[in-house]
Amino acid sequence: MPSPPISAPAIRADNLRGAVIMLVAVGSFALMDASLKTLSPHYSPMQVTTLRALSALPIVLVWVAVRGGFGQLLRVRFGLHLLRAVLGIASLATFTYGLRHLPLSETYSIFFVAPLLITIFAALWLGERIGRTRWIAIAMGFAGVLVVLRPTGHGTLTLAGLAILATALTYALSAITVRVLGRTDSTQSMVFWLMVMVAVGAGVLALPGWRPIQPAHWLPIAAMAVTGSLAQWGITEAFRLGQASFIAPLEYTALVWGVILDWALWRTLPGTLTFVGAAVIIASGVYLLRSERVHAEAEHP
Repeated sequence: MPSPPISAPAIRADNLRGAVIMLVAVGSFALMDASLKTLSPHYSPMQVTTLRALSALPIVLVWVAVRGGFGQLLRVRFGLHLLRAVLGIASLATFTYGLRHLPLSETYSIFFVAPLLITIFAALWLGERIGRTRWIAIAMGFAGVLVVLRPTGHGTLTLAGLAILATALTYALSAITVRVLGRTDSTQSMVFWLMVMVAVGAGVLALPGWRPIQPAHWLPIAAMAVTGSLAQWGITEAFRLGQASFIAPLEYTALVWGVILDWALWRTLPGTLTFVGAAVIIASGVYLLRSERVHAEAEHP
């Protein structure tokens, strides 16, 4: 017997809860990314990816024990978890490589193509409705990405720029996987299996070139564990609660964090074109966010 449809007020309430959690997750991810950038010149991308997962595991284990116990970890769809782990390893490794060569703010501006991709994938694979004007907004967002990338200048033609584009693609696919997994699996199981599988997979790949950890780097690793765990929980929960096309545009708040951290830690600021392109992308994202609310209210006054 089919389950009853979810009411419009319930969808709106879930979207709002997901949005608040997403804002917290984005801020936490920015702090984690600053730690990743600190470590990236000293270790290979795969080793940094392994450290990110291993450092978070103790926190995740305590969280799982408190919220539902370990039995929930076995009642999952392992095939989808494995797919998400492969995407997670690729995403973290390419992102770490890009961070090694680009400022946080420029990295985020290129990465902003991810929410646009999520919106498209949500329409193609999850059946979420996207009207003509929203497709126009998405096209405008991609135009803004081209401004940031500057194909004829310092942007997408660099390996670092291409790495961040690859990060955006794998991240978008992972977000859609979370949306599907969230229908049956708990948030705790999704975070736990992601960390375990990423630690094992990236660890095997990093082993041949593994370097001893320098004493000065234990603090960034600890910071990465705390902020990364909070961020991973937040983004998983946000996409589980809210519609992907509603939650994804909130990723754009990362630019504010990127500019602040770039200046505070590395005394660098993005160029004018980066701001112009990011403004176009953010405008399209805000429009998508607003049109989602207007569409829901029109269908269910």
